[in-house]
Amino acid sequence: MNEDELISKIEEEISATEKKIKDLQNLTKPISPSDAIGRVSRMDAINNKSVNENSLRQAEVKLSNLKRVLENVGTPDFGICVKCKNQIPIGRILIRPQSLLCVNCAR
Repeated sequence: MNEDELISKIEEEISATEKKIKDLQNLTKPISPSDAIGRVSRMDAINNKSVNENSLRQAEVKLSNLKRVLENVGTPDFGICVKCKNQIPIGRILIRPQSLLCVNCAR
């Protein structure tokens, strides 16, 4: 895979992650006490909101890492594990372009 294809893949992943963040932001809006949805439904909505907030935080971290990786494409730091400084296998980069750690350090 050449550099242009890799950049394209990372940009697609950034776009998809930004869309996911926008969707999750809509799902994590406060639940108005004036909404007549019933006690059990309100508890479900609050629980779902917590799950969506966690997903939102994870998506924001992923987006940050993707942007960092995109900035490093073509530099000597690209594909280097931030912890052990070894080369990250290209297969891992293709599957998880936001990876900053090799498989061993990610465990």
